[in-house]
Amino acid sequence: MKMQQTRLCIYPKDVQRITGKSERYGRMLLNKIKAYFGKEEHQFVTVEEFCLYTGIKKDEVILFLAA
Repeated sequence: MKMQQTRLCIYPKDVQRITGKSERYGRMLLNKIKAYFGKEEHQFVTVEEFCLYTGIKKDEVILFLAA
């Protein structure tokens, strides 16, 4: 059985596709999420963290990452 490969990290372009907002909004939102979780500037935001912060279900986010 082959596992489906999905990314662990969310990028501004992903936020743009998920929300329909601009890429600039995506960068701003990811910075807010980093501050919320106490991450440093160089650290990535994971799918789990994005889902916890936004309240969007993980399964729905993964659909946008796979497309």
